[in-house]
Amino acid sequence: MAEPIIEIKNVNIYQGNNLILSDVNLEVKRGEFAYLVGKTGTGKSSLLKTLYGELPLKEGEATVVGFQLKNMHWKQIPFLRRKIGVVFQDFRLLTDRNVYGNLKFVLKATGWTESKLIDEKIEEVLTQVGLQDKGFKMPFEMSGGEQQRVDIARSLLNSPQLILADEPTGNLDPETTDEIMNLLLRIAGETNAAIVMATHDYMVVKKFPARLIKTENGKVIPHATIDNL
Repeated sequence: MAEPIIEIKNVNIYQGNNLILSDVNLEVKRGEFAYLVGKTGTGKSSLLKTLYGELPLKEGEATVVGFQLKNMHWKQIPFLRRKIGVVFQDFRLLTDRNVYGNLKFVLKATGWTESKLIDEKIEEVLTQVGLQDKGFKMPFEMSGGEQQRVDIARSLLNSPQLILADEPTGNLDPETTDEIMNLLLRIAGETNAAIVMATHDYMVVKKFPARLIKTENGKVIPHATIDNL
């Protein structure tokens, strides 16, 4: 039986003083792939931000990759984030350096110091996403799909147990979307990382079926069906 990588019990999620999601109970197991769906403004981003420590947790109990989130000290947050990979819709690549430089920046920022190990890790993650010969390229020289692959490679640098993907196919054409989905599903299978992917794209949900977690009316439905999206 796979162990839970996310365990949330009786959690209330706030943005400032505003209650966004109430009485959240959710479990995601290691190696599981799940979509996070729901209309804009129903709390998907707030849930993701709580999981990676951007929103503080004040009420309820939550454990993510072994860290207790409630009243977590700010000094612990970088250690939490080293075990979590985050993939953004808008890539967020540094435009003043090439792909290799983007990945090296993250490794340096998370405590890597030895040049040989840094080079080996960068080569490893670029190979995982099919960009092994693109380390020299600048972000502006790459297609949207290639930039998203770099973003996914960046999320893999510290061998995360959990990957949170926020609308990773939102800016991509259908063919590139299929490539990115196949890549994410393959990574989940190969690395046994859990992946929670927020999406508005129901064509993706139908084409690549997986568990659905839905935000609606201030609640989280841990097992939604495609019929009630």
